Amino acid sequence: MRNTVLIPTYRRPQDLCRCLKALQQQTKSVDQAIVVIRDTDTETQQFLAQLHHHLPLEIVTVNQPGVVAALNAGLVKVNGDILSITDDDAAPHPDWLATINTHFSVNGSIGGVGGRDWIYQGDKLEDASRPIVGKLQWCGRVIGNHHLGVGAPREVDVLKGVNMSFRTKAIGKLRFDERMRGTGAQVHFEMSFALTLKRAGWKMIYDPSIAVDHYPAQRFDEDQRQNFNDIALINLVHNETLVLLEHLSSPRQVVFLLWSVLVGTRESLGICQWLRLFPNQRELATKKLQASLQGRWLGYQKYRIQSRKINLAKHHLGY
Repeated sequence: MRNTVLIPTYRRPQDLCRCLKALQQQTKSVDQAIVVIRDTDTETQQFLAQLHHHLPLEIVTVNQPGVVAALNAGLVKVNGDILSITDDDAAPHPDWLATINTHFSVNGSIGGVGGRDWIYQGDKLEDASRPIVGKLQWCGRVIGNHHLGVGAPREVDVLKGVNMSFRTKAIGKLRFDERMRGTGAQVHFEMSFALTLKRAGWKMIYDPSIAVDHYPAQRFDEDQRQNFNDIALINLVHNETLVLLEHLSSPRQVVFLLWSVLVGTRESLGICQWLRLFPNQRELATKKLQASLQGRWLGYQKYRIQSRKINLAKHHLGY
């Protein structure tokens, strides 16, 4: 199998350097490495111009912000049988590609494979564990935990962008969803991609032994990870809502909307979560609830507009 690795990057040349070094140390060689950079990112351009490496490296330049535009620009250039995607602030383990290929080789119905990202905060490794990873529950709640997964390989619903691979035959003409809000990270962009492939009949596999070391680096957009930003949360909830409404059945859509508004999660607050957090967070909890509800409404509106357009098109075609 020919392996293509796709890395979107923006203004993090030192992190990118570590990532590319890790790719050079793979026990199964990289057949094509694609790095996508922004046209305004002079730091990375200068770094790559001076880089000494032994990789079949291709550089793609985009003029649009956001990870979705970067990945879609890279997808056009892919010529491998297996496409593996990682972040510039990650370093795949030496057996990364070899283990990925094992899964795709033994089962032709597998369309996507993901693994664990071992998160380092400074010198501290987050080494907790969770048995449930990458599952979409009936109510619409998504359980991630890709960075905490343990146990044997198993089928999942969603993969994580820092460590996910796809059979290019499965991808076909599919592209990442350009409706995702955000100017950088565009959280939940990978969820739509994985769920679309599952609906087409492809299996998604999570194997904790497929590992990358992840050193979460500075983001240059509204999403600053641990610091609250109302726009970032609105974008996150909008993306989540739009994706899930498109992939849930009608009864599950109703349950999801009720659950998300009345209960929610620690990240995307509903009323119950707001009541739980309010004694300690006060005004911050209220801001989180307001942003969550606004994102939920915007995502619902976008879904309804798209649905009306699809139904109108079907009507004109006589369906």
